[in-house]
Amino acid sequence: MSAKKEFQRLPKTIVPSNYNVTLTPNLQDFTFAGNETISIEVKESTPVVILNSADIEIQSVQFSGGGKELEAKVELDAEAETATFTFPEALPANSRGDLSLAFTGVISDNLRGFYRAKYVDESSGETKYSAVTMLCSTDARRAMPCWDEPACKASFDVTLIVPKDRVALSNMPVISESETKEGLLAVTFDRTPIMSTYLLAFIVGEYDYVEDRDSDGVLIRVYTPVGKPEQGQFALEVAKKTLPFYKEYFGIAYPLPKMDLIAIADFAAGAMENWGLVTYRETALLVDPKNSASSAKQRVALVVGHELAHQWFGNLVTMEWWTHLWLNEGFASFIEYLCVDFCFPEFDIWTQFVKQDLAEALELDALRNSHPIEVPVGHPAEVDEIFDAISYCKGASVIRMLHSWIGDEAFRKGLHQYLNKFAYKNAFTEDLWEALVESSGKPVGEVMSTWTSQMGYPVLQVDERKEGDKRVLTITQSKFCADGKPADGEFHWMVPIDIISSADPTKSIYSTVLKEKTTTVTLEGVKPSDWVKLNPGTVGVYRVRYTSEMLDSMIPSVKDLSLPARDRLGLQNDLFALARAGLCSTVDVLKVAEAYRSETDYTVWCDLTANLSAIAVVLQYTDCFDLFRAFKVNLFSDVGKRLGWEKLDNESPLDSMLRTLVLAQLGSSGHPETVSEATSRFDQHLAATKTLDADLRSAVYSVVMKRGDEPYFDKMTDLYRTSELSEEKVRILRVLGQTPNSEKLKSALQFSISEEVRSQDAVFCIAGATSSAQGRQLSWEFLQSNWTKLSSMYEGGFLLARLVKICTENFADRNKISEIKEFFEKNPAPAANRVIQQSCENIELNAALLERDGDAVKAYLSELTK
Repeated sequence: MSAKKEFQRLPKTIVPSNYNVTLTPNLQDFTFAGNETISIEVKESTPVVILNSADIEIQSVQFSGGGKELEAKVELDAEAETATFTFPEALPANSRGDLSLAFTGVISDNLRGFYRAKYVDESSGETKYSAVTMLCSTDARRAMPCWDEPACKASFDVTLIVPKDRVALSNMPVISESETKEGLLAVTFDRTPIMSTYLLAFIVGEYDYVEDRDSDGVLIRVYTPVGKPEQGQFALEVAKKTLPFYKEYFGIAYPLPKMDLIAIADFAAGAMENWGLVTYRETALLVDPKNSASSAKQRVALVVGHELAHQWFGNLVTMEWWTHLWLNEGFASFIEYLCVDFCFPEFDIWTQFVKQDLAEALELDALRNSHPIEVPVGHPAEVDEIFDAISYCKGASVIRMLHSWIGDEAFRKGLHQYLNKFAYKNAFTEDLWEALVESSGKPVGEVMSTWTSQMGYPVLQVDERKEGDKRVLTITQSKFCADGKPADGEFHWMVPIDIISSADPTKSIYSTVLKEKTTTVTLEGVKPSDWVKLNPGTVGVYRVRYTSEMLDSMIPSVKDLSLPARDRLGLQNDLFALARAGLCSTVDVLKVAEAYRSETDYTVWCDLTANLSAIAVVLQYTDCFDLFRAFKVNLFSDVGKRLGWEKLDNESPLDSMLRTLVLAQLGSSGHPETVSEATSRFDQHLAATKTLDADLRSAVYSVVMKRGDEPYFDKMTDLYRTSELSEEKVRILRVLGQTPNSEKLKSALQFSISEEVRSQDAVFCIAGATSSAQGRQLSWEFLQSNWTKLSSMYEGGFLLARLVKICTENFADRNKISEIKEFFEKNPAPAANRVIQQSCENIELNAALLERDGDAVKAYLSELTK
């Protein structure tokens, strides 16, 4: 077997400036024909042109320029994904010319490049297809030969030749339409700005749309499946507010004349920020006024905010290479919250950030198999491996900490300078730091490099000494490791720190940047009875370990809610992580959890639930799991009684989401009244006597499935088949595998890879099955026995890595580690290598927790039931 070639970026001897490309997709035989003329500049004399091409047959290549007409010999390298054109004589240096290519390709079904998306014509029942694109990260080369690297920017003139009854879309507005001699329609689009190849998009299919203009006159359209234009209205309203918000925030107008947002039936990612034509999964864009939950609306708002932020940060200014991917994604993941907070203050979205982004980042980044935010990337195939919670969530969290430290005014000023300086160009991470140093006067690069160049984050050990109205704190930093053991190697961070006290928990009384391993801080005017707390608002990307006395002093403020919600959330999140690491007792953390019985905040409950669920995963392998379920019923009972089942007039969306969460927890813990009421409401829903409120459906469906009654599995699959809303289908897929009936559980797993389930959605069904110990084992067996099909279905992309993760990470038996490693040694999955290591590490952590605290937890739970 020949050794794999070392990856090399494309030579810089030839630079493209414009692509004039015409594509003719055939949706009967799923092929396309293409012609393109690439305007190039020859930097150095060479007879050889190398560019990217994959899964494309090139029929001819000619060069014209400088009075010469030359025909090239074509050589393809499938492994390197390149095409080499060799001309009979050298192209002269410092000259310009055109490369003219004719080529053909396949409209694949693997959700990448130029691919097909399947849908059903609801009027005729006929199965049809759209031709759509997903060219990020490195799949523009599957649509046309090109310089498929982010730094190789050029403009694009696109023409699509399509059937007259199809919608044709690309990044820019249509400038002409003409009929071809074959009776097709040639649709030509205006020239794009200079941009990277991965941002190009073209779509051919059947769609309806809603449209409006924002306050600056930009035409916005949301394209939906035929017959469902009303489902695009919410996203349209979000986009109308979002574009002007970003214009104001960045101080730069949106540079294109139109913004299209389109729902794609088959789509691997959540969305893709193609300039002027953003593509989405249906569940990330469409909102059914009658059948969408509050959580679905919130998700649409966040995803729209994220993708439109990229129109500036990523599209206007683009990373030089994939090493700087985190800056694209981390920044957009931060700024989307600023946008949604502006558009929908009722979502209290920054509290949700702490749960959805910061907490997820801290959990993953505590593993020894994590990675730094900024990872050197060689071959673009490595990019999929870093589309993870570190690039997105930790990246966003570090930027949020930076924003808090330098202040909003300096942050905005620096962004404006950066975007202006590098508009239509490429940039490095350091370029942004330089702009923010200039705007803030603070050592941004020096501080931030400690967060981006090394993996992990610190835990701050805090000790206090009371001296009258003075409080002396000793703060010591060390790397936090999920197993509680010392780090391998030396780690040191420059940590922005704020401190609050119980006198006014909303106001910082002290700010500093911790530069040393240990520092001593003296706080003036703190009464002996006051508590003090680090990291107000849970903005810092670190954990805090207090003495028992300091922690105990804060508990009354948790109970009476005088400690702000983000601080209540961060306090328990740190404690659960410390317990998992063996740095405090799981029993002590469960006692602290009881202080949250009177909690009213949705996001605090959401995070507490996630942390309790992590303990539940381990206790499923013990004989005290039922005792733990009783503990949860007791914990959730008061908030369950307060919220009830019925939505109140003018109720906040957060209370609606909290009701769903609480009822699901009570029902899954076997609370008889909740199980009975959920079953009754489900039966009425099926009988069409009383429609279930959309916010209640995920909870009710889950509770009913966990009963294990065989007829309900069949009723749920029938409901899936009759639903036309993707959101509802996904809601059902998530619960199908939650049945305790082993035969039906196996049926659910098989159903996930049937023709009835889109490949992008199979992961939801399998993930639902892993919620029980039995389902986890069956899912792992299912993954192994269907590996060939699943690995082919996802072709080594991030969906495969996600699938591997959910099927392997939650066991608590060390024997599973060797079993998992052995399987993947025989069945390599390069894109999942890191998650396989992380799963094995998580299994070790679960086993250690069980050994260390299992007996004590059982004794504590048993005592509660006496």
